[in-house]
Amino acid sequence: MLAEALPVLAAVEGHIGAIGYGLAAIGPGIGVGIIFGQGVNAIARQPELTGVIRTNMLLGFVLTEALALIGLVAPFIY
Repeated sequence: MLAEALPVLAAVEGHIGAIGYGLAAIGPGIGVGIIFGQGVNAIARQPELTGVIRTNMLLGFVLTEALALIGLVAPFIY
């Protein structure tokens, strides 16, 4: 049974870089959701620290999106 399934698995078509980027975008997507969700929660709890929280939230967003851009470029390097 396993020998019959191997040719089907080997017939997967498409650019492997696109699959790699799709997988690389999952982590930053989850990270951005966590960052902004917790940022809104923190601002709701302590509105007097909105400026500090927003600055830290945007810094985390930028660093997380850098990972997504690296995931976009990396498949084209190899």
